[in-house]
Amino acid sequence: MSSPASAFTLENVLYEKKGPIAYVTISRPKVLNALNVRTISELRSAFEVARDDSEVRGVIFTGAGDKSFAAGADISEMANDTPLTAEEKTRSGQALTDLIENLGKPVIAAVNGFALGGGCELSLASTIRIAAETARFGQPEVKIGIMPGYGGTQRLPRLVGKGRALQLILSGEIISAQEAYRIGLVNEVVPAASLLSRAEAILNQFISNAPVGVKYSIEAVNKGLDVSLAEGLLLEASLFAICAGTEDKKEGTSAFLAKRAPKFQGR
Repeated sequence: MSSPASAFTLENVLYEKKGPIAYVTISRPKVLNALNVRTISELRSAFEVARDDSEVRGVIFTGAGDKSFAAGADISEMANDTPLTAEEKTRSGQALTDLIENLGKPVIAAVNGFALGGGCELSLASTIRIAAETARFGQPEVKIGIMPGYGGTQRLPRLVGKGRALQLILSGEIISAQEAYRIGLVNEVVPAASLLSRAEAILNQFISNAPVGVKYSIEAVNKGLDVSLAEGLLLEASLFAICAGTEDKKEGTSAFLAKRAPKFQGR
């Protein structure tokens, strides 16, 4: 289903579509883009629109202003949580990170400043992360008596290894973009002024390729990390077979043999 709208109105999130790219921006700069209940709900709405719009081939995910991508949960809102409301909020945040990770389209987190707590976890759920030189990453939840709750205890060790993940989570340390790059948390570090243009360049590389091949490559990597190698190879083979039956595969192979640029349709 294609949505003709290039933008729609939310209170704490900006959504804009330019050609095949959707831009999702957390917009609460006065509170460093802190994640309250409404913001999480609006982010889900924005990513669902991007997922369901056949014209959108990929998403750039960032924060408004130059200080923060998302500085974690809104502490003033969290202070009065009961165990029941805390679990509801955690499950809601986990549903959002699951939506981002399994969108079926590449999501590039363009991390422009602080990515702390839930903000770090939103970046972890993205397909890849590009950081401005001024970006900072951390899971400081233990410092206020809680723990990561939007997938940080699961995605961070899968990305950087168990030891490094536990060091970050247990210390609550906030690390620089350069250290995040060194441990494999981010793919690239760029000057702040070129953050969005670099994210766009990488995303344009991704979306110049066959949409079905891109979608199933993401699925194979995401699901394959959670199963044995043998099961992962079976998954890869089955998804490869689906790709082999698509019009895009016929177009891609024909274009290659004819030495011309392919025109993929996503089917």
